[in-house]
Amino acid sequence: MKASKYKFFIFLNLVILFNSFNSYYLAQTKQNSIIKLFCLQSVKEEMMKAEMVYSEEIAKETCDCYYEEFMQTASHKDAKTKCKLETKENLNHYRKI
Repeated sequence: MKASKYKFFIFLNLVILFNSFNSYYLAQTKQNSIIKLFCLQSVKEEMMKAEMVYSEEIAKETCDCYYEEFMQTASHKDAKTKCKLETKENLNHYRKI
């Protein structure tokens, strides 16, 4: 009887632990998608202001860069500046080819 109570207690703790990890990663995924949605919209608006043809591929690359940089530096301004510069350099590089 004691062994079954002990196993049940361990099982219950594992379920609780798994749920907490699952909740954490679900929250991270939601945060990721919300940030990327805002980023994609912002990139689209900036490309249109600059009278450029909107490219989903360019926007996705820029927003992936932004998200990774933002997660590392926790600075919106630094991440935005770095990724805009990288995108401009990549666009200039592709135009020269």
